[in-house]
Amino acid sequence: MSALLQYLITGVSRGFLFALLATGFVVIFRVTKVVNFAQGAFVVLGGFIAYSLLRAGLPHGVSEVLAVVATAGIGLLFGAITILGNITPVAALITTIGLAIASEAIAMLVWGTTPLTYSGLGGTDLHLGGVVVQPQYLLLIGVSLVVLVGLWLVLDRTYLGKGMTACASNPYAARLSGISVKRMGLLAFGLGGALGGLGGVLIMPLFPLTYDGDVNLAILGFAAAIVGGLTSPGLALVGGLVFGVAEQLVAGYWSQANETAVALALMIVLLLWNASRRRAEQLV
Repeated sequence: MSALLQYLITGVSRGFLFALLATGFVVIFRVTKVVNFAQGAFVVLGGFIAYSLLRAGLPHGVSEVLAVVATAGIGLLFGAITILGNITPVAALITTIGLAIASEAIAMLVWGTTPLTYSGLGGTDLHLGGVVVQPQYLLLIGVSLVVLVGLWLVLDRTYLGKGMTACASNPYAARLSGISVKRMGLLAFGLGGALGGLGGVLIMPLFPLTYDGDVNLAILGFAAAIVGGLTSPGLALVGGLVFGVAEQLVAGYWSQANETAVALALMIVLLLWNASRRRAEQLV
């Protein structure tokens, strides 16, 4: 029983990381119709930048905030490279893959190939049903939940959020309404970078990151985003939690080597389900 509880707690914390990644996919896709496969790179770069700032002597809090701001800036740069050239969505997707590969190379050159981590939130560990819960788990869950709920409110309840959605639904009408489609696209990439960086600084004290860890993260984040059809932040949260818990149960009761395979299988099932659902809606 204690082992199951440990898997669930770890899975929920990982699930919120995937939810942050998935929401980054959703925000960017809702505005630009681009699937940003560099989203996982933001997690790795955010964690590594925070690690370097802490090693340089900056305190906790300041280092993490600066790392999130830096990844937001990297997101803006990636957005400028991806969408300002008026390229097709397929070409933009390929561009994001190239940016992810370039990010891996830069991370390897700057930080090396050794997994990196740093100490997280201090304090007394909690004991729950025979399981020791570090305060960092609670920080990850709490901060992620507040950010995701706040972002959902902005996207669905404010003029800014509606303007961002309008850019994807009808770019021509959005321009006629005075909305700068490219500016909204850059904002979306900046938000995606910030969400990925936030996930990186929160998860790195619990799970060491490597320079090439962005691939699995991007796959699982994309799989979680697929739950909501790449358009719903709320369902992206649900998808993130489902994949996070499933990942840990597979690793605990089967094999850690099969985590990604199971995630890919679930993602394919969800893609087929979404495709069949859309066909049914069109027939109606």
